[in-house]
Amino acid sequence: MESVVASAKSFTVDVGTNVQIMCFDSGGDGPPVVILHGLAGSAREFFRTSQALPEFRTICVDLRGHGGSTRHPADLSREAFVADVVRVIEETAACPVALVGQSMGGHTAMLVAAARPDLVTRMVLLEVGADSANPEETEAMGNFFRSWPVPFGNRAAARAYLGEGPLETAWAADLEERDDGLWPRFDPEVMVAALNEVAVPRWSEWESVRVPSLVIYADMGIFTEDEKAEFVRRGRNVRRRDLAGASHDAHLDAFEEWISALRSFLLTDPNDLH
Repeated sequence: MESVVASAKSFTVDVGTNVQIMCFDSGGDGPPVVILHGLAGSAREFFRTSQALPEFRTICVDLRGHGGSTRHPADLSREAFVADVVRVIEETAACPVALVGQSMGGHTAMLVAAARPDLVTRMVLLEVGADSANPEETEAMGNFFRSWPVPFGNRAAARAYLGEGPLETAWAADLEERDDGLWPRFDPEVMVAALNEVAVPRWSEWESVRVPSLVIYADMGIFTEDEKAEFVRRGRNVRRRDLAGASHDAHLDAFEEWISALRSFLLTDPNDLH
């Protein structure tokens, strides 16, 4: 991961209202791909994905409240997240982009494509729904993050507490080094507030999206088969791909299958997507 970090140019985009968005640009002359992580994640989760797309110029984004972006923004509405991504695209890409997002990042991508279809050529959504959270699940998630015994003394201590799974390993690797130890790059209360916004149904936006979209689901993800089928059915120009043996974080625990699906769609001739 460190070699990927070193090869990407980091920069911030000022989106107004005292909020800055951190981005990592792979550079190059290939078609631009903007990648959006999920709740409590960061752009770093997708550096390996970026490295696996050498034909493209990838821009991995730390969403507001996450990573190197403004940690405690006043506005955590879905509209604010969408406006951030629109600003990033307008300031960094000279043409429309392919949007890739996982979980909350995919939900954001969906809303960007609905609001500004002129900025999006195609879209890949990993483990996304149009109303994918509820208050009980949100509070449970918040309590989990609040329970972390931070600061951790070192990454070994963080791994011992969090576990050795792919997502937990990513969390431990992404901890921020401060004078008193290692801290997560997000605040639990900000995560709860952001996730509560995702719980609001967004079917009208999804049904308005016309850009070619690939929806990828994991067989051990968070959605039921009925929820997956309804989301795909109510889309306008949608293909579906299922990943066997994968979790909600398939970009981490089913990486080869994820990359195969992603690359196949991104490299498909535009004339074959309609």
